[in-house]
Amino acid sequence: MSVSLPATIRWSKGCVKIIDQTKLPHKLEYIYCRDVETLWAAIKRLSVRGAPALGIAAAFGVVLGAKGFNGQDSIELIKHIFKCARYISTSRPTAVNLFNALDQMKIVAISHQRQKVPQIIKALEKAAMEIYKQDQRVCRQMGEHGAALIRSGQTAMTVCNAGALATADFGTALGVFYSAKNQKKDFKVFACETRPLLQGARLTTWELLRSRINTTLICDSMAATLMKQGQIDMVFAGADRIALNGDTANTRF
Repeated sequence: MSVSLPATIRWSKGCVKIIDQTKLPHKLEYIYCRDVETLWAAIKRLSVRGAPALGIAAAFGVVLGAKGFNGQDSIELIKHIFKCARYISTSRPTAVNLFNALDQMKIVAISHQRQKVPQIIKALEKAAMEIYKQDQRVCRQMGEHGAALIRSGQTAMTVCNAGALATADFGTALGVFYSAKNQKKDFKVFACETRPLLQGARLTTWELLRSRINTTLICDSMAATLMKQGQIDMVFAGADRIALNGDTANTRF
């Protein structure tokens, strides 16, 4: 049976449908964001989180803002879009993907400023969906490349949540496990709890167990002991940015 996980974020019938991650692992509930304010609040309280998912949320948020514009003046629409982008940026001031997506959407708006309002909105929708689909492609590619490193019988460790709940598809670090699972590999995962918000305990463990991957939740202070004992063959963890020389930023390992 191939891995199948519920979509963390997607555009559905004119609104942004997201899993409310503050309710996991006890309840799988959705938030339907029909306006920018609702989306802003969801980002602020971490109902949606993870670098790729935040970028997608920001792009969809601009579309929501554009659709809420009342008027036919293209220049006024552009001003409105920039105002919405500034507002969305205040929800998570440290989220690089969020700012990158907002910049992309502003560039699209400006490049279509000579067109009529409906055409500009249509271009924004297309751009947001491309950001969404690009993340799906990247997740699958990372998963396939990383799965080649896993052999049956091995044990991996991960921390925080870099899976489906942080992206539009399989995830980044956890995408490796899902791809390996689809390849019928038999392996085990230790998931660190990830204090203080317990993204590992609440989210990663929920994802992996739902996908029938052999997973054991551990407290963060156990990680070093397990490695010292030689029980860990490899560690897969997400990072906001990875340089060509291997340096990482905002990772827990």
